[in-house]
Amino acid sequence: MNGLVQPEWIIEEGIGETRAALVEQDDILEARIRRHGVTPAGTILDAKLLAIAPRVTVEAEGEQFLLPRGASGISEGATIRIRVTREALGGAEPWKRALAVQTDEAVAPAPPLADGQPGTIPGWDDLIEDARTGTASFDGGQLKIEPTSAMTMIDVDGWLVPDKLSQMAAWASARAIRRLDLGGATGIDFPSLEGREPKKRVGDILDMYLEKPFERTAMNGFGFVQVVRPKTRASLIDLATDRAAFEARALLRQAQAHIGAATIDAHPAVIAALRPDWIAALERRIGGTVTLAPRPDLSLSGATVQGA
Repeated sequence: MNGLVQPEWIIEEGIGETRAALVEQDDILEARIRRHGVTPAGTILDAKLLAIAPRVTVEAEGEQFLLPRGASGISEGATIRIRVTREALGGAEPWKRALAVQTDEAVAPAPPLADGQPGTIPGWDDLIEDARTGTASFDGGQLKIEPTSAMTMIDVDGWLVPDKLSQMAAWASARAIRRLDLGGATGIDFPSLEGREPKKRVGDILDMYLEKPFERTAMNGFGFVQVVRPKTRASLIDLATDRAAFEARALLRQAQAHIGAATIDAHPAVIAALRPDWIAALERRIGGTVTLAPRPDLSLSGATVQGA
């Protein structure tokens, strides 16, 4: 025995979402969220074909899915079997809808979010704060993380000399990509570096600390690197853009630790995002009635829970 503690996945069944985190000595290395009521990737189900043009669109269980590869041998209104390849990201843009492919596989639920043990995830509140603010600090600087319609952008800022700053930021970027579950395309804007070796060193650090599979470009002359990872679900950054729902689920995690009847003071937008079935589930968990008190003076993240 060498005394080393191996990272382990912890699964936390929350209200409104299931959380999974790969934890090593109370440090979250990787995290995932599955929202309840959103069909996860890997689900195989029967759907109704709504439209073939301008894009193939189907509907199942009240949710619409786009089929980028199209569908064959079927007409509008007929039943089609699909496998979900990416869950809905949220928002009104069509590209954020769930994606699927036609399949002849047997109907089946999605695989588990991760293979782990049930429990309470340490450090989750700090991770949520990173997603909420879109920032991640490291020794010598800070990353600013923002979603765009094309990709998630990571901007590097700091006070070290450019080559050292880029090396530290490469490690921090790899860590943030895993912790915040950034899939799809992520662009990292490093300081501009002169010469081949400093640029190669940044790439080597990304290769060392990013979990496979992924692809990346070499750093260009302006310090830009693009990383591409599979994207099957919304990242924590994606989820944080829908702030009211994001804060509502975070609030429920806080509130379920309460025992007995409780009053929740929260911003009206957060109150509006608390679904009745979520409140009912919370009341069952705490063993008491939940009273909701809208407080326009509070920030979206400033909710409080106290005894009724």
